[in-house]
Amino acid sequence: MASADRFAFEWQTYAAVLPEYEEQFRRWMAPLGPADIAGKRVLDAGCGMGRNSVWALRWGAAEVVAFDADGRSVAAAQANLASYPNVRVQTLSVYDAPWTNEFDLAFSIGVIHHLADPAAAVRKLADAVRPGGRVHIWVYGYEGNEWIERFVSPVRRAITSHLPPPLLHVLTYGCSAPLYVFLRVWPVKHPYLRQIRNFRFSHLHSIAFDQLLPAIARYYRRSEAEELLRQAGLEHVSVVHVNGNSWAVDGRKPVA
Repeated sequence: MASADRFAFEWQTYAAVLPEYEEQFRRWMAPLGPADIAGKRVLDAGCGMGRNSVWALRWGAAEVVAFDADGRSVAAAQANLASYPNVRVQTLSVYDAPWTNEFDLAFSIGVIHHLADPAAAVRKLADAVRPGGRVHIWVYGYEGNEWIERFVSPVRRAITSHLPPPLLHVLTYGCSAPLYVFLRVWPVKHPYLRQIRNFRFSHLHSIAFDQLLPAIARYYRRSEAEELLRQAGLEHVSVVHVNGNSWAVDGRKPVA
């Protein structure tokens, strides 16, 4: 089962836009903020159920075009974004993105690390933005997630990524319930754990499920994450270590 198909189950199950998603979006978009989105034409590549487009629109984007590869994810995004007149949502693979020099900003949050050809996807995002426009991605980091690569990834590759999503969703309670209790009783210091400790149980469960679901999940070292944008011809590349376990990578398209 392709990753887009598996994630469609997740976005159908967790289709509500929660208030805490804004803080996640804010961290994932660092160093960009509302002033970098206000008045801009924005492309959301791999929009899922549309939650990141919601915040881009609330931050004042002039227009958002959002797309995902599975029609069920797109349906959830269309429902969440129906009240915004300046958004368009469509079913599309990033590899088939047709735009050239059209957007001020193209972002892809939590998508690139699940793709079979991440470099080709980033090149498509670079094509889509105008000269001087920005490409921004957020990907899993290797630094801070070594334990996941050592212990979780082998299980995901061998077992959980092959299970039917509804069955895996039930089995994930064996991970999410202990995590919920741990976060409530243990004085955690890690920045990511401090962020998620007050999340509602359903949100924590979706995070655990998300880790076990995909067939592909790459964990990038800082240099590898930066190189993704440089190989696409982008310049002024900056990297922010988000929550001590992921990378927000931003670059500009050269002006001819």
